[in-house]
Amino acid sequence: MLSKRPPERSGAAPTGPRAIRLDGGWFRMGSDEALAYPADGEGPVRRVRVSPFAIDPHCVSNASFASFVAATGHVTDAERYGASFVFGGLLPDDFPPTREVAAAPWWREVLGADWRHPYGPDSDLDGRAEHPVVHVSWNDALAYCTWAGGRLPTEAEWEYAARGGLEQQPFPWGEELRPGGRHRMNVWNGSFPDHNTLEDGYLGTCPVDAFPPNGYGLHNMTGNVWEWTADWFHPVWHATGPREDPTGPPTGTARALRGGSYLCHASYCRRYRVSARMPNTPDSSTGNIGLRCAGPAGG
Repeated sequence: MLSKRPPERSGAAPTGPRAIRLDGGWFRMGSDEALAYPADGEGPVRRVRVSPFAIDPHCVSNASFASFVAATGHVTDAERYGASFVFGGLLPDDFPPTREVAAAPWWREVLGADWRHPYGPDSDLDGRAEHPVVHVSWNDALAYCTWAGGRLPTEAEWEYAARGGLEQQPFPWGEELRPGGRHRMNVWNGSFPDHNTLEDGYLGTCPVDAFPPNGYGLHNMTGNVWEWTADWFHPVWHATGPREDPTGPPTGTARALRGGSYLCHASYCRRYRVSARMPNTPDSSTGNIGLRCAGPAGG
């Protein structure tokens, strides 16, 4: 049984929100449901235990990341490479041609795109201080969390937190995608990738606390932006791996991402669920990847 004791507040990062302390315990991790992607390694469902830990109630915002950069002089991987990947539907119609991703032509490699310039060199963060920082690699995410006195959550911690005390439900709030017809997360509505009805109110990212939190007080655990975790990604390692405080395989080529993003849609990417996962190389960045910090449970 999952603990139902109300979450407690714990220590704070220098510029971030106060972390929420979770009791930890045994829970059923993964999914074998029809919506799951077997090739992603969502299953098998297994009982896993996590120790008490703390996690931020929402993703790191542009304002918090700006404080980190001001304090440390950190240069992101996207800034060093001089480019990052932007969803083409967010670019102006007259945007100059750029290299597309063959398997996903809606992604465009944009010179000058980075966390300060999410849609390219002519864009900025005006009005987006409380939106999640994007175009951050795993390396950048780790650097931020270290500076903030925390770390990235493991996949097991992330999923335990995302479930909010519920057992084997697909979403942080329960079974229905839109309970009572209400949107509970920022995902693609309409026909992907050509038409977004904006039924949930957003094209691109939304503020980090835009939707109601789950049972643990955590916002946007699904939708909005993918979140880096500490673990190396492997599609089957966890089937026989440790069941208590698992940390993923010891080595790998890609890190695990969780939560889905504003681009998820049932027609091609149903990964806006608490069990869904995706790999990406540690130096990769896109306009729909962000981060959330975790840390020790504290007192």
